[in-house]
Amino acid sequence: MFRNHYDGDTTTWSPQGRIHQIEYAMEAVTQGSAVVGIKSRKHVVIATVKRSAGELGSYQQKLFKIDDHLAIGMSGLSADARVLCKYMRSECLNHKFVYASPIQVGRLVLQVADKSQVHTQRYGRRPYGVGLLVAGYDQTGAHLYETCPSGNYFDYRAQAIGGRFQSAKTYLERRLASFEGSSLDELIRHSLFALRETLASGAPGTEKDAETKLTPQNVSIAVLGEGTPFALLEGAALQPYLDRLDTPVAAPAAMEH
Repeated sequence: MFRNHYDGDTTTWSPQGRIHQIEYAMEAVTQGSAVVGIKSRKHVVIATVKRSAGELGSYQQKLFKIDDHLAIGMSGLSADARVLCKYMRSECLNHKFVYASPIQVGRLVLQVADKSQVHTQRYGRRPYGVGLLVAGYDQTGAHLYETCPSGNYFDYRAQAIGGRFQSAKTYLERRLASFEGSSLDELIRHSLFALRETLASGAPGTEKDAETKLTPQNVSIAVLGEGTPFALLEGAALQPYLDRLDTPVAAPAAMEH
């Protein structure tokens, strides 16, 4: 990436009013694995593609449990994600100890955003190079948030981050009207369809084609919601959903024509 005289730290503004360290951190998020999140009235689903450093290595975990009602999917630097994951788990435990109840999802996301923003304004620190999709369910319903290295956070009904995220967002935008009333099974299938859109196509039967397919080894899905504590779907548990990828989910009546 192009380097200039104004990207040495987070306290130096360029003449154009930009902080390049934050832009570099945002770029790290777009270079990471794709993560897709969808919510209905009662459930939230996060799906992600896992990457492997090579044939001899295992796939890197991209989904983390925070609490029974909270989970995150990350794109960017995994080391930074682990730091924020540890912080979020500690805050959940502290809230349970003091108030004897689970923390509200929006309150925890605000704390994470504030923590990220501190790293954008103090000399000697750098922004966290990771973006998070935070899924949760509390007394106010299902929630899906995105947090950014800049300290911003957003509430979404469906969102995609990471590599080739725009392809997944296009799929989600076309079917947004159907998500609110969808069942958990339908949300899982929609997340897999959106995730598949982020993979570049390869010639059938080639090595590239094998690398761009969704398989039980390179996909993880986290689900939670009303009466459904956090559950991670991987391996054999995902195979029935992958087998049905050639059968599209029924479109809502308003979208059929």
